[in-house]
Amino acid sequence: MRPLLTLALPRLVAHCAAVFALLLASVQPAAAQSILRDAETEQLLRDMMDPLAEASGLGAGSVEVVLVNDNSINAFVAGGQRVYIHTGLIAAADTANEVQGVMAHELGHITGGHIIRFSEGAGNAMRISLLSALAGIAAALAGGGEAAMGVMALGQQMAMGQFLAFTRTQEASADAAGAQYLSAAGISGRGSLEFFRKLQSYEFRRGISQDREYEYARTHPMSGSRIAALRDGYMEDPAWDTPNDPVLEERFQRIKAKLFGFQATPERTLNAFPVYLTGVPARYARAYAYHKDARIEQALAETDALLEMEPDNPYFLELKGQILLESGRPAEALAPLRRSVELTNADPLIAPMLGHALLATEDPIHLEEAERVLRAAVGRDRRNPFAWYQLGVVYGQRGDIPRAQLASAEQQIMSGNPRSALMSAQGAEQGLPMGSPDWLRAQDVAIEARAQIERQVERRGNRD
Repeated sequence: MRPLLTLALPRLVAHCAAVFALLLASVQPAAAQSILRDAETEQLLRDMMDPLAEASGLGAGSVEVVLVNDNSINAFVAGGQRVYIHTGLIAAADTANEVQGVMAHELGHITGGHIIRFSEGAGNAMRISLLSALAGIAAALAGGGEAAMGVMALGQQMAMGQFLAFTRTQEASADAAGAQYLSAAGISGRGSLEFFRKLQSYEFRRGISQDREYEYARTHPMSGSRIAALRDGYMEDPAWDTPNDPVLEERFQRIKAKLFGFQATPERTLNAFPVYLTGVPARYARAYAYHKDARIEQALAETDALLEMEPDNPYFLELKGQILLESGRPAEALAPLRRSVELTNADPLIAPMLGHALLATEDPIHLEEAERVLRAAVGRDRRNPFAWYQLGVVYGQRGDIPRAQLASAEQQIMSGNPRSALMSAQGAEQGLPMGSPDWLRAQDVAIEARAQIERQVERRGNRD
């Protein structure tokens, strides 16, 4: 019996850890989601976040908002001063004010140091789980097999209960902090309450009880509890009756339609935005739908109608240039893209498209301009693999192989291919002038690539 017990004990302890690991996975964001980048959307999200970040004491421009291509209604922070918002949340919100309520809540997590303290709550719960495992082992050694399993099960339940209570406390704290930031920024809490009502309706549709007795098994307080905790404070706040910013709300409706047209099938988009709707959001959505459906002239007709309303809108110009470029007409795309780049001061997400169009003309006369706009783009935002790829093409066509290798290394390290990045960085280092800025950068990329490779090896070793 004892040899069997010796073999079984590691399995029991491992089972405790495995159950707890599943719990941790349930409260952390998935890592395999893709990021959506769009100049207009990112500018809107910055303008929505900045007054809240200023009110929180972090300062305008200090918090980055990242759009995640995921249709679920969610937002999260994962370390640093960065808030991730799912496209599904944008789609579910009716107003920018609702999204600002979510942003304020996530700021509460950042200022409260909740990501840092996450390990504290997890550690306390894990200690309870391991202590219960040890107590179970003692009971098993004393001959009480059923008692041992009971002790371990109770310990796991206690550990999970403590951890869930810890996360609910963090969520309630973030709710309270978010309410403070909305108030300090002079932004009404109406949107925050309305969004919680949406979440409550979603819970009702899924048959999730709102009784407090069920709350102990959740990472977040019930939406009804959150509404009750926040409602009076919001309604008494001087900002409660502050109207929503009409310009911000108009921009938000454009982004919602733009995302819908980008993500949905053309059929769904054209059903949601029929041709008799002639406002900016409807034309925006239809332009994307027609483009996806290879109905290029209709897509261009929609962008031309948008430009009739706002001739110097850089994002309408960007869209027209994109449609022309992707339909094989790069020379025609140059004029709207150049104007868009000019109006946005070489926005790092728009300039690479102009660089691409210049290269796609296959006219060597455009190489110098392409290099200039692409270097400006990566100078403002190094985290743009597409821009680095295009810049590598420019260097390659010019015969500057070391800098082409360096650009390739930059692109590969950001695309999750550290082994290729290391080879490219080493090749660039050998061909670049020793001590030059590009030579030093090649060394930095090589160091980063080696670190990524080591982490990959370590993760594989842990899985094995």
